Amino acid sequence: MGLGTNGGAGVGNSAVGADGSPQTEGEEPDGPRRPKAGKHRSFWKELPILIGVALVLALLIKTFLVQAFSIPSESMQNTLQPGDRVLVDKLTPWFGSEPGRGEVVVFHDPANWLAGEPHSAPNVVQKVLSFIGVMPSANEQDLIKRVIGVAGDTVECKGTGPLKVNGKALVEPYVHPGSTPCTVDDLGGQFKVTVPNGKMWVMGDNRQKSADSRYHQNDKNHGFVPVDEAVGRAFVVAWPVSHWATLPVPDTFDQTGVNAAPALAPGALSLAGAVPAVLVRRRRISGRRD
Repeated sequence: MGLGTNGGAGVGNSAVGADGSPQTEGEEPDGPRRPKAGKHRSFWKELPILIGVALVLALLIKTFLVQAFSIPSESMQNTLQPGDRVLVDKLTPWFGSEPGRGEVVVFHDPANWLAGEPHSAPNVVQKVLSFIGVMPSANEQDLIKRVIGVAGDTVECKGTGPLKVNGKALVEPYVHPGSTPCTVDDLGGQFKVTVPNGKMWVMGDNRQKSADSRYHQNDKNHGFVPVDEAVGRAFVVAWPVSHWATLPVPDTFDQTGVNAAPALAPGALSLAGAVPAVLVRRRRISGRRD
C-alpha cells in the first residue's frame, strides 16, 4: 500500500529501516551513530597547558632560531647604541654556515676578554625570562663585533688607516664619526695578521672604544675568535622602535673583491618558511595531474 503525504499505516508511530523492516518509536535508525559530545575543559584548567606550550615554544625558538641580546657598551656605535636590543639568527649555523666578512656577530667570550668589566647579577625574574628568550641573555658572557677577516685573510692596519683586507682598502661608512679606521698606539692598533683556519678577526665600529681582536693578541687565541664560539649573526635592531634597522653586510666587502659567497644568514629563516610553500605547491601540481 502506498503512503500518502498525510496518511498511511502507523504514521508517527513507526518508520521503515534501511533494510525495509519496520521500526517502532524510540528505536534509532540503522547506520553510524554520532558520538556524544565530550565535556569541554574550563578556561582555568586549560590555561596552565597553554602557558606550558607557550614556554616550550619560546625556549625552542631561543635555542634554535632567534635570541635577543642587549648592547652594553659604545664599542659598536653608531651602528648599535648602548641599550639597543638586537635579534640574533641562531638557525643558520645548523645549515653549516660560518660567519662571513662584514657581518655583525654575537660570540661567547673566547679568552676572558670581559675580565674586569662590570657585570650586574640578574634577579630571579630576569633569569627566568632570559632563559626562555623573552628577555636578552642575562648572565652569559657574550660580545658583539663586526667580522673583518675569516680563515686565510690577511688584515692590516697602518697609521690611521684605511683598514686593509688581502691588500685591498675597505671603505667603512659604518665606522663611528670622528673615529679613524685604525688607531695609532703600541697596544695593538698597528698590526698585520693572517687569520688561521677555524678562526675570525673581529673589530668594533667605534675603533677608539673597542677592545676587540687588536688588543687581545697576547691571549691563547692571539686575538682571533674561534668560529665555534659564534652564537649567531645579529640581523636586526628590534628595540627601541626608534632605532629599528636591519644589519646587512656593507657593500665595501663586495666592492673590494674580498667577500666570500653570500652567507645564509638570515636566509635560513626564509628557507624554513619556504619549505612548506614548496610542499604545498607540489601537492597542488600532483592533484592536477591526478
